[in-house]
Amino acid sequence: MNQFTLAEQKEEKEWTVRPYYKRELAEAYAPNLSPVSALNRLAAWIKLNKTLCEELAQTGYRPRQQIFTSLQVEIIFRYLGKP
Repeated sequence: MNQFTLAEQKEEKEWTVRPYYKRELAEAYAPNLSPVSALNRLAAWIKLNKTLCEELAQTGYRPRQQIFTSLQVEIIFRYLGKP
């Protein structure tokens, strides 16, 4: 196995589908931004992707909730990819 493949496997293991704090996931998608900016960016991505927004709403997602459920994380990963 080459090193790139090992890195991919490690990344795959790190971002398993489980509940995440919204801030934790936002910072993973935008590590170079402040936590507030990362949260704003993630919120914008969700709002701009109507299908993603609708699927999250069907799970009971509310913009002010602080934790994404496992199901919500699975949906986010499907649309945005893993961080």
